[in-house]
Amino acid sequence: IANSPLKGWEFNADVEMGRYYPTFDYGRWSRDMPIRNGNYTNDGRYFRIGVDINFLMTDPDKNMFFVGARYGRSRFDEEVIYDDSAVDFGDFQKQASNNNARAGWLELTTGLRVKIWKQFWMGYTVRFKFLPSVKNDSELETYEIPGYGLTFKNSYWGFNYQVFWTIPFKNQE
Repeated sequence: IANSPLKGWEFNADVEMGRYYPTFDYGRWSRDMPIRNGNYTNDGRYFRIGVDINFLMTDPDKNMFFVGARYGRSRFDEEVIYDDSAVDFGDFQKQASNNNARAGWLELTTGLRVKIWKQFWMGYTVRFKFLPSVKNDSELETYEIPGYGLTFKNSYWGFNYQVFWTIPFKNQE
């Protein structure tokens, strides 16, 4: 099985509430992957909602070292098409798909965010994803969950580099 590149994007937003930062992530994920005698496709959207706790409260630049938790949900379509053959029937093509499949999972996060210039920040988030569950995968056993990863892994590590632009809603002195 050849490994195909993942195509997608992700948007992150949070709100400062003292040391707590309620967070929301939204993204798209798709893959078109050749397999032996066929092709697998997956396309969907996902969101994560949770909270981060900042441990650098006294930093004058409001840099962050945080730990947090998220709940993730995904809705996606996937399909596998492959060629097969039988002695009595010759060559033929098989297809299986899951339309409007849904999945959920939990995450523990940690990361760092550093002020680069004025309202421009850069950082990263490390994610430990676990407890995936899938619904509506009756025709095809789900191979990959957008936002989570491969379903046969009960836990998964993720890593995001991020750039942020802070929108000041109050006067920062």
